[in-house]
Amino acid sequence: MLRLSKKLLFAIEAVLDIAYNGGTAPVQSGEITKRQGIPRRYLEQVLQHLVRAGVLIGVRGPRGGYRLARERRRITVGEIVRVVRSLEQGDDPMEEEAGAELGRRVVRPLWLELEDAAMKHLDATTVEELCTRAHKAGVAGEYAARYDYTI
Repeated sequence: MLRLSKKLLFAIEAVLDIAYNGGTAPVQSGEITKRQGIPRRYLEQVLQHLVRAGVLIGVRGPRGGYRLARERRRITVGEIVRVVRSLEQGDDPMEEEAGAELGRRVVRPLWLELEDAAMKHLDATTVEELCTRAHKAGVAGEYAARYDYTI
C-alpha cells in the first residue's frame, strides 16, 4: 500500500539532495544529514539500498560519498518509492483475505486504482523535475550553477 513513511520521505530527499547539490565530487552522507536533518540511522540504510538498486553509486575513500547512477532525467520518484517499499515491513491490509465483502469488492479496488494512478504520476516525475522545482522555489544549492545536458 502506498503511504508516505519517514523512510520514504528521507529517501526521496536524499536522492534529491545528491542531484541538487552534487557536483563532480560525491556527496557525503554527513552533508545530507546536515542539510536535510535526516537521522543518520535512516540515511545510511536507505542509501545502501538505493546503491544496490542502481539508483545511486557509492564511492569509497576519504572523499567518498554518493552520486547518481544515471542522469537526473533518467531516475524517477516511482523508482525510489519501489526501493523503499521493498524495505518496509508490515502487514498490508490489501493483501489480507479477511474482511467484509464491501471492503474486498469496493473499497480495496478503489484504493488500488488510486495507488496505480499515484505510481503512474511518480513514474512520470523525474529527479530532474524535482531539481527544477527546487530551483524555482528558491532553494539554495548547486543546481543553479549547472544543468544536466547529457544526451
